[in-house]
Amino acid sequence: MATKRQRRTDEVKHKKTKKKKRVLLLSVIVVASVIFLAIFFITLFDYIYPPAAGKHTAAKKRDKQEVTLFFSDANERFLVPEKRFIPKESEPEEQAKEIVRALIAGSKTGLVNTFPEKAELEGVKREGEDILSVNFRESLVANHPGGSTAEMATVYSLTNTLTANLPAIKRIRILIGGKQRESLKGHIGLRNPFMINRELIAPAAPAKEG
Repeated sequence: MATKRQRRTDEVKHKKTKKKKRVLLLSVIVVASVIFLAIFFITLFDYIYPPAAGKHTAAKKRDKQEVTLFFSDANERFLVPEKRFIPKESEPEEQAKEIVRALIAGSKTGLVNTFPEKAELEGVKREGEDILSVNFRESLVANHPGGSTAEMATVYSLTNTLTANLPAIKRIRILIGGKQRESLKGHIGLRNPFMINRELIAPAAPAKEG
């Protein structure tokens, strides 16, 4: 049977334990309240002073440039222009990279793509005043279907696209793995740079009479 002194000691311990629990609970409540108030005021501030999304959007629009890409028509006989907005770069070589990447990505309007899906661009380099060397990885050759029609479409969709969008560039040299090749798949020679071929551009559709 517990003595009176022991009972008093137990009561003191019990009171201390309850006090600690109350202090801990109060601390939790205070911390939770502070977090809640912080979130509330941050949310309220964002609501009253929303980010200037309009300015960011306008900046993004200003950083885009409209270009003309050339893809094949349904019969793969002519090259058809397609308008596209791509990132605008300050340096001509960087702009050329964006143009080639857009061309590799393919048509957005149902035209026939002129590059295989797995084709990869290695880089571009300007030579002299009007020649641009476009260097592709081996994946272009490995995944290209071959044939004179397909090779011609690849070569001149690239050449026409770059010369149409970069006024200072008149000729395009195609490299594979940093080196010159005889051809892509044995049909169109790649030793010499190419100039724009206007005869391959699809004739404009005649205007309908009213």
